[in-house]
Amino acid sequence: MAQLKITQVKSRIGSKQNHRETLRSLGLRRINDVVVKDDRPEIRGMANTVRHLVTVEEVD
Repeated sequence: MAQLKITQVKSRIGSKQNHRETLRSLGLRRINDVVVKDDRPEIRGMANTVRHLVTVEEVD
């Protein structure tokens, strides 16, 4: 199964509470944190919600 590498590139300070909670549920705590998650619609939706704070790469 394909995986997604999600990296937080911007601070969550000043963002909406929903966005902060989404980052936390993805497992991201601070800038430059990286998590690798399975490529599922739920994860893609969460990454799309905070797309201005993270970068997403596909990993084989």
